[in-house]
Amino acid sequence: MVLTIDLAVLLAVVIYLLWRRRVQARSRLDTGLTMAVVLVFGVLIAPTAFGHGIMNAVSDVAQGISNVGAGP
Repeated sequence: MVLTIDLAVLLAVVIYLLWRRRVQARSRLDTGLTMAVVLVFGVLIAPTAFGHGIMNAVSDVAQGISNVGAGP
């Protein structure tokens, strides 16, 4: 039996664990590592159907906000 794990799922777990930590002063290295992990996660999930769904939802929200700001 071979066990495989998707890298995007593994990074999602790491991100969850990083965000779940107690609020403490973070070093620049810790903040940079968190940003790098989130960036890699975004790159891995972007070409998937789930990533396209997120992109469509965010673009709809952004269009709604810009339409409200434009006024009548």
